This record gives sequence, C-alpha cells and structure tokens, in this order.
Amino acid sequence: MVKFLDLAAQYETIKNEIDTAIRDVITKSAFIGGEYVAKFEQEFSDYCNVLHCVGVGNGTDALEIAIEALELEHGSEIIVPANSFIASSEAVTRNGHKIVFADCDAQSYVISIEDIKKRITSKTKAIIAVHLYGHPCDMDALKELANLHGLYIIEDCAQAHGAEYKGQKIGSIGDIAAFSFYPGKNLGAYGDAGAITTNNAELARKSRMIANHGRIGKYDHEFEGRNSRLDGLQAAILSVKLKYLPEWTDKRIIAAEYYLSNLNNVEQITLPVRHEWAKQVYHLFVIRCTERDDLAKHLANQGIQTGVHYPISLPKLKAYEYAKQANEELFSNRVDATLLSLPIGEHLNIHDLEIITKSIKEYFGSKYM
Repeated sequence: MVKFLDLAAQYETIKNEIDTAIRDVITKSAFIGGEYVAKFEQEFSDYCNVLHCVGVGNGTDALEIAIEALELEHGSEIIVPANSFIASSEAVTRNGHKIVFADCDAQSYVISIEDIKKRITSKTKAIIAVHLYGHPCDMDALKELANLHGLYIIEDCAQAHGAEYKGQKIGSIGDIAAFSFYPGKNLGAYGDAGAITTNNAELARKSRMIANHGRIGKYDHEFEGRNSRLDGLQAAILSVKLKYLPEWTDKRIIAAEYYLSNLNNVEQITLPVRHEWAKQVYHLFVIRCTERDDLAKHLANQGIQTGVHYPISLPKLKAYEYAKQANEELFSNRVDATLLSLPIGEHLNIHDLEIITKSIKEYFGSKYM
C-alpha cells in the first residue's frame, strides 16, 4: 500500500528524541505553560523570521483569536477564499462578522486578487490570505489592496509551514497570522495545537491575553478571554519535529517535482502551477480530473490512498446558504467535483512515486505507458 500520509513511519525516524521530550515534560510536570512552550514559541518565531509567536490550542482558535485581537467593528466584512477548509470562514462568523467569499486562482488555487477587487465595500475590514496547499498568496498585490482600502491581512498558514513569498517566510508578511499543528500538517503535533505569529507587539499581547482568560498575570483579568493554550507536551514534540521540517519539506518538493515531470503529458488531468516567486511546500498535491471518483477508485484498487481537498466549495455548503454565493460563476464552485489529492510527504520513495504515476497512466490508457 502507498499511504496518503504515514505519521507512524515518521515517528519511527525520530522516536528516541520524541520519547525523551515527552518523558522530560512528564518528569517536570510542565504541562501548561512553562519552559517547553516558551522554547517552542521562540524557535518558531525564529523559523518564521517574525518577532512574536503565541502558542494556542489549535489552528481554528488561532484564526478566531487573531481576528478578535484586531478589534473590528461588529458586523465587519472579511473576504475569505471560496476554496478552503471551513475554519477559514467560521472564524469570521464566530467573531460576529460577515463572510464574503472570493474566488481562487485557477493555477495555484490561492485567493484571486482580481476577484477580491470586486468584493471590497465600505464595510470590508480584512482579507484572510489562505496559503492553500502550501502555495503562498500574492502578498505584494494583497498589501497594495490593503493599503489602498485600509484593510488588515490575516494570513492563514495552516497548510504552509516554511513556505516563502519572494524569499520571505509566510506568517511574517501580513498583520497577523494563524498556524495549525494538527497531526497531518507539514509540522504536526500529536494532538491539536496552533500558534499566532505577528510583528505587532500589541497584537501579540492581545492575542496572548485572549487565549489565557484575558490576562497576563495569574489573576489579573483585564477582560473576558478564553482557554486556548499550547500545552507543554505538544510544544516539546513540535520543538523536536521543527528541526526536521526543512528536510521533510525538501522531500515533499522532490515528490511534487516528480509528479510534475512524469504526469505533464496526461491530457485528462490538470496539474497545479507554482508561481516563480513562490516556495511551495506542498502540504497537498492537488490535481483536477473530470473522472475524479473513478480515478480515485482505480488507485485505491492498486493500494494507493488519495484524498479530496475540498469536495464542496465553501459557498455551496449548507452552513453558508445565507451568503447566496453557491450559484455564482466561481472557478471554485465549478471545479470542486474534480479535485483529487495525491499522496505527498517525506514517507514516499522513488518506488512509491513510480507506482502512483504508472497507475494513473494505466487508468487513462496505453498511450501514456
């Protein structure tokens, strides 16, 4: 079997370090806050080349807290890409604001700058830049729009740990950024975990307070917040794995390059395009195929796991019927039934990649063999 993701195999490669880190946290009872959280926050801020990192409970909380920290007027409009995980949009609604969906780029799948321009109104206060599938958004164009209209840029970096825009790490470019360390991410914990990064000291302080019951000191509650803290066990695990992230990222890129080179003549599929200014870290490798479901079944019969990200565009979800964008002529609305995610990750070797590409070509006929 060729697995879509193999976290057990990844663990075996760093087992001794992980086990030692977990044992150290337990021995010191450093479960909430403390040295391991502070250490990872510093390491991750250094990795992202950003001044501040605030560990939180998960990636969704990171988005919600980031939006809350901006203190937008209730009912503000926030532009969200139509192709993303629901966390990108529900964080807006749960803060009492209005979602406005913008279309995605047909090549890289990140938010479309041209469509954003059509969506901006006097009520628009922020844009959520989702670096989807590990591909950075066009941050210069977004910053130009933001400066022109007085908007905040919230980076959703859940799928793009280590990605770069023109040599600058994502998570350090917008006003504030949210990361998820869900186990399946490029940098994943062994449970839920997340972080907020920013170069703005006041936003960092406000985010830390929101995540910790509205306080900095133990009982000095300045306002009502929530309980969303990165725990010591997850922080220690993430510190170990962060050291290996560059190596794992290189292996993802190598696998993606293999797909791009060996599937580029298959007329029935559309491969993703990486812009020249982007370092894409390939959290997912997504192709388009009108025979998506049959191709996925064929691959499954060959022992190859695949995924779909995402099977229903956000405007077409029942949760967003009220937005009345399900029938808009959006690229995202048209292609959601064609998206197929191929296996990607450091667990793949050249033999796995050969099996996957050969099986895809077999499905489409002898002309590709």
